[in-house]
Amino acid sequence: MTLKVELKPGERIVIGRSVVTNGAARTQLLIDGSDPVLRERDILKEKDADTPAKRIYYAVQMMYLSGSIDKVAKIYTTLTRDAVRAAPSMLPIVDRINNHVLTGSLYKAFREARTLVAHEKGIFEHAERRAGVRSDGAEDGEPA
Repeated sequence: MTLKVELKPGERIVIGRSVVTNGAARTQLLIDGSDPVLRERDILKEKDADTPAKRIYYAVQMMYLSGSIDKVAKIYTTLTRDAVRAAPSMLPIVDRINNHVLTGSLYKAFREARTLVAHEKGIFEHAERRAGVRSDGAEDGEPA
């Protein structure tokens, strides 16, 4: 199946083990093959994996890009176990990610990991609301 990707000027994309940077004009690429493909906006850098769900996302991203779970499986298992212990509401999403990983559907696992990050963000926002802390760090009732 051919993948059609449109890139904005200067946008980067990972294809297999290569990074392709678009030139000054909008470009359309047609990609045939089975190499992993990730847009720059979907790539999480290791230094930005600063929450449990983002660390899981990063681990799944590495599995997808390498095409193998071997190097990351142990840490991935620890990360998912710890995340579910801390936030049991993550279990259904983690189960879906696990099923995709176990069946070798690593891109689907990667997409589902994005859902986990969004779910975690909702947990954090709910906790902040309950604690009376706004996203700008001030407490409710204080001026921004």
